[in-house]
Amino acid sequence: MNLSHYLEAISLFALCVLASVCVSGEEFCSVGSSSTHGCSSREGPKASGYPPTKKLHWSQKKRILVTGGAGFVGSHLVDRLLKDGHEVIALDNFATGRRHNLEHWFGHTNFELLHHDVSDPIHIQVDEIYHLASPASPPHYMLNPVRTIKANTLGTLNMLGLARRTKAKFLFASTSEVYGDPEVHPQPETYWGHVNPIGPRACYDESKRLGETLTYAYADRVGLRVSIARIFNTYGPRMQLNDGRVVSNFVIQSLTNNSLTVYGDGKQTRSFQYVSDLIEGLVRLMASNYTLPVNLGNPHEFSVLELADIVRNITGSHSPLKFGPKPVDDPQRRRPVIEVAKEQLGWEPTVQLFEGLTETIGYFREYVESVPLEH
Repeated sequence: MNLSHYLEAISLFALCVLASVCVSGEEFCSVGSSSTHGCSSREGPKASGYPPTKKLHWSQKKRILVTGGAGFVGSHLVDRLLKDGHEVIALDNFATGRRHNLEHWFGHTNFELLHHDVSDPIHIQVDEIYHLASPASPPHYMLNPVRTIKANTLGTLNMLGLARRTKAKFLFASTSEVYGDPEVHPQPETYWGHVNPIGPRACYDESKRLGETLTYAYADRVGLRVSIARIFNTYGPRMQLNDGRVVSNFVIQSLTNNSLTVYGDGKQTRSFQYVSDLIEGLVRLMASNYTLPVNLGNPHEFSVLELADIVRNITGSHSPLKFGPKPVDDPQRRRPVIEVAKEQLGWEPTVQLFEGLTETIGYFREYVESVPLEH
């Protein structure tokens, strides 16, 4: 065999190996990734097929990055964007995200899943960036405060740099936690907040505040197109069982006939928005030209005790209440003013709490019945 035939045979063999890797669903490092763990997973199509998607003209189709795309909110956003006909790259370090949340898209030509940490730079071509990557529940973000701070500061800087290089529009997923334990109620976007900068929640609250500052500094400096969503309490399917949030705690405790743990006297209030309402708000915000922060939350307020009664009513549980000490810096009241979202985005929540909890409880019930939980 001469040299040219030998090289041709080697090239053909390499192509066959790459093809087998793609079909088998093994991980391979993505081109241009600067991280040693920046790998892409491409599984073959599921036998059951994919959810229906729109067919867009090439001029309307966008290539969209969702950081934290395997998480609770991120995976629902990936669903929406793919169903709308766009190409979506979901990026996640799987600290709290789960591949299971996205497995129904594995192998789809418009979908790619990258195992990557936003604290490391990445080089890909995109049209829009939804930056959701961060631990979001108190037990998760307090477990590793430094990682939380890095995701919302260094991670945000990296994603802003990517947006600058690719001229992509950037949406930063901020939080109602920037208002801290508010002295103004309900909270408009103009309220500057009441945050303890050295408390146990500060790693999340303050890093999100700094993330907002970084976003606007980039916008002012280089003319970046940006949006900021201040997200209030959100619930729905794909919440983690152990995320420590009051909705998931009450649902799991009710379904397993354990006492419902109430921290404090239970009179503290929250506003609960269903995840589909939030996703609609995020998509509308990205499509808008509005650049100031926007509250995305449900303006209907419920006490923790009221929530416990609703959950027990839906589940048919007779679980008693068990009271514990209120966590440090836990807000007493939290409810958004959403006039900006109404006026600028034409958005307001449509899912009532009873309806959303019924869907959420159905999801958790299926999980509890399939996976035995320790009582």
